[in-house]
Amino acid sequence: MTRPDNQHDKLTRDNLLDLEDHQLVRIESVQEDQRQVWVLTKRGHREAKKLLEPKGIRVSALRKQEYDPDTGALLGTGYDDHAAAVTSTAAELHRAGIGHRLGFQTEIGHRLGSSFVQRADLVVRAPQAGVPVLLVEVDRRTEDAHELVTKLRRYWEWGRLLPKDADKRMVRSRPDAIEHVDHDKRLWRRFYPPTGREGLVPLAFVFADTTTAKVANTVAVLEKDGRRYWAPRRYDPLYAKTVTALDYRQAVPVVITTLEQLTEHGAGAAVWRRLGRDGAQTLTDALDNPDGHDLYRAQEARAEAEDKRRRAAEREARRPVCSRCGRKFSDERWEEVTVHRTAVRAGDRSVCGPCRADDIARQEAEAEAARLAAAAPPEPEDSPEPERGRGWFRRRT
Repeated sequence: MTRPDNQHDKLTRDNLLDLEDHQLVRIESVQEDQRQVWVLTKRGHREAKKLLEPKGIRVSALRKQEYDPDTGALLGTGYDDHAAAVTSTAAELHRAGIGHRLGFQTEIGHRLGSSFVQRADLVVRAPQAGVPVLLVEVDRRTEDAHELVTKLRRYWEWGRLLPKDADKRMVRSRPDAIEHVDHDKRLWRRFYPPTGREGLVPLAFVFADTTTAKVANTVAVLEKDGRRYWAPRRYDPLYAKTVTALDYRQAVPVVITTLEQLTEHGAGAAVWRRLGRDGAQTLTDALDNPDGHDLYRAQEARAEAEDKRRRAAEREARRPVCSRCGRKFSDERWEEVTVHRTAVRAGDRSVCGPCRADDIARQEAEAEAARLAAAAPPEPEDSPEPERGRGWFRRRT
């Protein structure tokens, strides 16, 4: 309810005490440095739901007080340090401008098909900061690394579920049919907005109160055994040799950091590392996929253009040459001499269009001359010379 490092915020303390008087909040625990962890009571939880739910904000699960039936001791003491770490993580994110106070939710359940509920320690909504949604798991190294791999697998499985009212025929054709279903038709889009990036809902592991060596060992296990769930795939394009982009559409983006790094440098600094990459980045840079779909589209466009140029060059090399004048055939003449229905009327198929036009003009001229010759009247024949008889020639004197 307040940032843990605000130890001298009198106004906040007075408000909490007032809420305590009305039985809306209670002190869950007191840390070694005298910081207090406050939680909602059942009554406060009910009142908060009335206040926040009309605005589309889900209230976190109620933290109940459970006692040992024999000794009366309060159970779940391990929750205290873990809750403080979760609160501190949210505080550092908020301090860096990643999320507002009502943009954080804790203990949000994600029900799998087996009815198992995977609860996220923290859900962050910060669209203005480039993080529309982020699931956060805070680990104080109380869990085995393989348990974190199991959590990753469950989030991956949850991201592949379809809502109950979906047309199940979409995924009955083959085992991997779900991979061809748009994300906006899947169950997770009923709960969270589009991430603005390829892939499923991003997941962050924040390690607290542990050593660098333990974190490194845990990350190594996550990278190796959880590769099926976080790693991108190679595209299967027509231009495999020229496309190096990766397909992140079915992967869970996983980023890691430590609470100590967040506290020392701030959540907005380059303190996040994406599984499968080397080096630290800012949160948004770690979530982005510069080698993803945008690169794929650019490389595919370049590959298509190059393939088009190559095919054009190969076609140009096959273009026939006129046996008479040496000029290359035009596209129209080439098609004329190769298409079956026109080739029979193409005349000499070894000559180009202009030469073929000359042949046609010559043939037409010859035909016209023949037609005119056939239509002209016959010339009169010469009459026989008359016989020369007596009196034909009279000599003048």
